[in-house]
Parts: sequence; C-alpha cells; structure tokens
Amino acid sequence: MRKSLICFTIICTTLFNVNAQYTETINSNRPGESQGGFAVGKGVLQLEAGAYMGNDDHALYRQEADILGAMYGLRFGFLTENLELNFFGSFQDQTTTLIIGNREQESGIRNFRTNTIGAKYLVYDPYKNAEDEKPNLYSWKANQRFKWKTLIPAISVYGGANFSFGDNPYLYPGESNYSPKAAVITQNNWGRWVLVMNFIADKFTEEFPSYGAIVTVTHAVTPKFAVFGEYQGYISDIYADDILRGGAAYLLLDDLQLDISGLVNFKDTPSRWQIAGGFSYRFDFHSDDEILEDSYDKASDKRRQRSRNSGFQ
Repeated sequence: MRKSLICFTIICTTLFNVNAQYTETINSNRPGESQGGFAVGKGVLQLEAGAYMGNDDHALYRQEADILGAMYGLRFGFLTENLELNFFGSFQDQTTTLIIGNREQESGIRNFRTNTIGAKYLVYDPYKNAEDEKPNLYSWKANQRFKWKTLIPAISVYGGANFSFGDNPYLYPGESNYSPKAAVITQNNWGRWVLVMNFIADKFTEEFPSYGAIVTVTHAVTPKFAVFGEYQGYISDIYADDILRGGAAYLLLDDLQLDISGLVNFKDTPSRWQIAGGFSYRFDFHSDDEILEDSYDKASDKRRQRSRNSGFQ
C-alpha cells in the first residue's frame, strides 16, 4: 500500500500541469463529509476538527447506542498548487443498551473508528483561464445566454490507505488493519453556489468492500456565512444507508471557520441522528511569487497584443 501511494503521488506530479485556485480565505471540507475538488494551496497547513454526539436505534436487534466522538483532519499543500496530502480520522465512545426481555444490558466500546492517510490531486481545472474570457460587445443576448461549459466541473483524484492498530472493535471479524481507499471528486462553482460530488471505493480489497457517493450543495448567504445540504449513500454487505446532512459555517477570520451540522437517515436498522460542531484553522505559508509572476506575464502578453492591434482596444 505504501508503494502504491508513492507511485500515485509521482504519477500525478509528473503527468499533470494545471493551476489550482488558492483562495484568500480558508477553504474547508467541514462541516460536510465530502472532499472539495481543490487543494488547500502550496505551503498551506490546515487543521479541521470537531466533536459530535448522536444515537443509533436498531429496531430489529432491540438495541440502542449513545455516541460521543471527535473528528480530526490535517491537510497540507505539497510540491505544487494541485497536490494535497491529508489525514482524516475519528475517535468514538459508544455505549450500547441491549433489551433482553424486560432486562437491559449495557456494554461500551471506545477506539479510533477511522484513520486514513492519502493524497488528492487536481487533474482538471475549468476555471484556470476564466479571467481571459471577454464579454460580447455587440450582443447583450449572447452575454446572457446560458453557457453549457459551466457544467464542466473541476476534477480531482484521491488515493489513500485506512489503518488501525491492535484489536479494534470497529472492525468486522476478519477485516484487515490496512486497506485502500480511492475517490473521484468533482466541483462546480456557480457564483454563490457550489456543487461537490465524491464517488468513493473504500476497502475494495477486503471481503466486504464499501462503495458510495456524496453530493454536497453549499450556498454563500453572505461573504462570511454559508449553509449546506448533503446526501451520502453507502452500498455494502456490512452496512448500507442513505444519509442527509445539513448545517452552516461562519467565517470568523480569514483563516478561521466555525461550523455546526446534523444528520438523519431513512431506515430503522438502525435509525440515526447526530449533531456536530467544529472549526477549521489555516496556517498560511503560501507564497504568491508564482501567481504574481504569472499575472505579470499575462499582462505583458496583453500589452504586446494591444500594441500589435492598436485599433482593437
């Protein structure tokens, strides 16, 4: 798995040459579960963390679980604007009450539920040359017409490895402590609206692999306040479900975001609800030298073009 991850990183670095969009304010995956299409930016180290509580009520087994947990993530922009190394995980404390006749029996487990290290690479950015597009000076209708190319998303690929140590009660019997995870990530930016989709293959070398998709829609109500809605579907012989999430995020500082969210599902084996809150903080060591140099080159090209075609300003 380690060799595969190294190869994945090398291939991505050598085959593709596009520019990701470094943002002046923090770009966080929270509070949803999906990964955005863009990396955090070269030289940026970002912490994303939060806590959650909830309940799983399994009608068939007549058992109920009270859940407390913490989620954490580290994202680092490495080598290029397009590459991000990341680490995501969660620790969960779960108390289960089983009803046997008229008697209740309690048991508890506490361990790391997930830990995944991986890399994400932006392979296609449709917004790269968006600033070069010019309005049609002769047709108002042409400027207002729907542009089909706005449906083309930014596309990233992700490869990672799940890992666990010792006898973890959150692993099913016979499951390996190490397994692969891969995803294709798309992102569309439409003004104040953002659509992100993740298509995920998880633990696909195991006896019971998991496949799923996450669709997240975010709307910026103001420059500092945004709301989101999210659908996540799982397909697996161990656990299959459909989950809805919703919540909001507030940009307290350019490098600090606060968030709150909740989830529900659509079945009773188990029925689930959770609420969560957290934050994202960016340590911004990004250098603008390359961006400034690129902007200067473009400006110089335009000046040369104008000098050659002085009648067409």
